[in-house]
Amino acid sequence: MNSRTFQPSRVEVTRVRKEFGTKVALNGVSLVVEPGTFTVLLGPSGSGKTTLLRCLAGIEQPTSGQITIGGKVVFGPGKFVSPEKRDLSMVFQDYALWPHLSVRKNIGFPLVSTSMPRAERVQRVDNMLERVGIEHLADRYPNELSGGEQQRVALARALSAKVGLVLFDEPLSNLDADRREQLRIEIATLTRDAGVTAVYITHDQSEAFALADRVGVLRQGELVQYSRPEKIYRHPKSAFVARFTGISGEFAVSNVREISDKRVEVRLPFAPHMFIEATKSENSPYDTDPHLFVRAAGVTLHPVTSVDGAPGVIRDVAYNGRGYEHVVEVGDKETLTKVYAADRFERGDCVKVMFDPVSCFVMNAQEEA
Repeated sequence: MNSRTFQPSRVEVTRVRKEFGTKVALNGVSLVVEPGTFTVLLGPSGSGKTTLLRCLAGIEQPTSGQITIGGKVVFGPGKFVSPEKRDLSMVFQDYALWPHLSVRKNIGFPLVSTSMPRAERVQRVDNMLERVGIEHLADRYPNELSGGEQQRVALARALSAKVGLVLFDEPLSNLDADRREQLRIEIATLTRDAGVTAVYITHDQSEAFALADRVGVLRQGELVQYSRPEKIYRHPKSAFVARFTGISGEFAVSNVREISDKRVEVRLPFAPHMFIEATKSENSPYDTDPHLFVRAAGVTLHPVTSVDGAPGVIRDVAYNGRGYEHVVEVGDKETLTKVYAADRFERGDCVKVMFDPVSCFVMNAQEEA
């Protein structure tokens, strides 16, 4: 294992299906993860993301399909390679540290069964302790550590063996907001510095967009979109993807008129006199139940005296550290949420609302109902 030249793994998943009795957890999922990239699988509970990660790890055996890791078929017709032979490591949600081993011995555990000389193993562990900032905890035991400290140990252990692929099973879900943000940055930095391929699962879209080179959105066992974060944000393939990755508001519209190959024009239902441009969905038709989907980044607030904009009323406001997030009522008790402004508008203030076409798009609301 250690005599070879380290190479990040290329991962290929081809038409993978996984059944649990009559339940289909994965339904023909295919994707490619390029070497040295960070892929995040995003989806709600029951979408299949955990099952897919466990199939990659070898913890679950698919019903059919093929999985290749680092050019080696680890699952296919008549083929199943055990987890310890897949050149991967895993960071678990519950840390999965050995309670009877010190921090140092937990990090060094993957190296014990290798041919690496003891002095080199000690140096590797010392380097990992330093990189994750826990040198002072080396002789403590897991029950003496905080959740964030335990997760740093788990990350150091996963990276210590220099495997080609690291899998992350929602590693931040048990941490509070401050620690989660700090450890997210450390995971991104350390994993990329190590040069490994990473596959990470989460149900948090902001976490996914912050971490990923590519995001795969899963729904009911199917991979419904797989692309760069900005592509998913600006061009969601379906109403489900748009909603799950965060919208400020959604409104039924009529009289959708194409004005270019990338733009449409719609009349705002809460401001009948006002037409706005929106991005034309690339994949979803909008001839059955067209809706206007609005990202929070596509909404700006202006004083009520502004000539342009749709009328609205501020219903709530919250300070987020860099400015203010507003809830704006428009029309007949419809709302826009998380509308940012550097200056505070008070509850009850009348405002004008402007929309950016890049962050507004039209598609069928019932496409995936």
